[in-house]
Amino acid sequence: MVVSLRLPSLTLSSIRYSSPFFTRSRHHYQRFPFKPLLASVSSDFSTSATNQEKPKQPIKKEDKQQTKSGQENYITPLSQDFNAWYLDVIASAELADYGPVRGTMVIRPYGYAIWEAIQDYLNVKFKETGHSNMYFPQFIPYSFIEKEASHVEGFSPELAVVTIGGGKDLEEKLVVRPTSETIVNHMFTQWIHSYRDLPLMVNQWANVTRWEMRTKPFVRTLEFLWQEGHTAHAKPEEAEKEALQMIDIYTKFAYEIAAIPVVTGRKSKAETFAGASRTYTIEAMMGDKKALQAGTSHNLGQNFSRAFGTQFLDENTQLQHVWQTSWAVSTRFIGGIIMTHGDDAGLRLPPRIAPVQVVIVPIWKKDEEKTGALAAANSVEKALKTVGIRVKLDDSEQRTPGWKFNFWEMKGVPIRIEIGPRDVSSGTLVVSRRDIPGKPGKVFGVSMEPSILEAYIKDKLDEIQASLLERAISFRNSNIVDVSSYDELKEAISQGKWARGPWSASDEEELRVKNETSATIRCFPFEQPQGTKTCLMTGNPAEEVAIFAKSY
Repeated sequence: MVVSLRLPSLTLSSIRYSSPFFTRSRHHYQRFPFKPLLASVSSDFSTSATNQEKPKQPIKKEDKQQTKSGQENYITPLSQDFNAWYLDVIASAELADYGPVRGTMVIRPYGYAIWEAIQDYLNVKFKETGHSNMYFPQFIPYSFIEKEASHVEGFSPELAVVTIGGGKDLEEKLVVRPTSETIVNHMFTQWIHSYRDLPLMVNQWANVTRWEMRTKPFVRTLEFLWQEGHTAHAKPEEAEKEALQMIDIYTKFAYEIAAIPVVTGRKSKAETFAGASRTYTIEAMMGDKKALQAGTSHNLGQNFSRAFGTQFLDENTQLQHVWQTSWAVSTRFIGGIIMTHGDDAGLRLPPRIAPVQVVIVPIWKKDEEKTGALAAANSVEKALKTVGIRVKLDDSEQRTPGWKFNFWEMKGVPIRIEIGPRDVSSGTLVVSRRDIPGKPGKVFGVSMEPSILEAYIKDKLDEIQASLLERAISFRNSNIVDVSSYDELKEAISQGKWARGPWSASDEEELRVKNETSATIRCFPFEQPQGTKTCLMTGNPAEEVAIFAKSY
């Protein structure tokens, strides 16, 4: 579906969408209406603010209704309805809200802070490996998209196309950036002339538009944020090395920062990026056992350089086409963090990516207790900030301490510090871990002495980071089933698990699996078992095992 846009104004008021969000369930899509009690989620997901009917306003915090249990920010239990739980967490934790155009979202400050943490880590790694940041235009001539046949075929259904600008028909249609391989090659052709100009390695942080029909906040939206790297090389082995290097950076980020134990591997031919020779991927298992493609790195070969004539004179003064790569992660990773670590209480954020690592809640009943509790809390806040810990002091008086405990747990803050009158008298405090619910996660009598407290909190943050990763690894491993026949594969998929088995069948057989089970080959993992293998579908020899799963 190609969607034409009109500039400078965007008018889609003739279209109405009665359902704010659809989620996939096997071969059909079910509607999940928004709960009116959720903060900042409008019950009318309209396509445009220009509709004659006045849009409903988001619910203000002070006006929020309470659930039948009398709780604010109610979150549907994860085990009861995973999709409703996910939407509740995004709304209650104030990660994002819905934009006025169907399928768009507004990333709120707390959600954007997580994206900034992703940016901070990756920017360092990109620059360490020789890449420079730059920016390419959002509007791309339609003729560029048409130059690479498989690329236009792969992206055509998702394109947003501008046909009018400044009140006049444009001489050539413009595509709103779905990805940038085409415009990058157009510019590379002007910058690359000799082998001395290579390698050329750049990255951009940008927004992307893909006209998705079924949307899910962070996971799949009309517009999203990402980084996309693009490189050009003189030799094919250099491009392959680059593609593998970047998927390795993504893998390390997933494990070390996001605490998500991704499976890294190569995509099947059917799942390879449109226009690429090979696609490498990191696949993450979500809490509902579906797979999430969390990042990709593509060896583009010479497909785009031949289409655009991106050539250079080699050392022998022979004209050659460059070898290229592209690679990206997006705000989809935030959805992955939510769905990997969250529980019935809401978010559980790994400390290394949490916008707030420690929240301090002072407690008092009498006015004479207030001064001491606040003084102690301010002292603790200052000490922890001095050593680089991200701290929030919640000294507001509009809410009770119990409400604050629940609120910050829901927002996934790894550690909560409680300071009451008795703690002030004894020079100690209480530390609660978000990853261990209830009393087992509480430690009383922790010294307020800065050097002791700083070391203690740092140690606990490291423990929480490791604990979340270990828990996610255990969950993933317990839900991957080794299969040796198609019947076993179908049984594993019907149980909601991932199926891992030898595969050397055709693209047609791969499509058959997709049609009959809704599962796809997520990847051929880099880590392969030793020994002879027999294809689970055909009985022929197989060199690799593949992982099949339902996915987002």
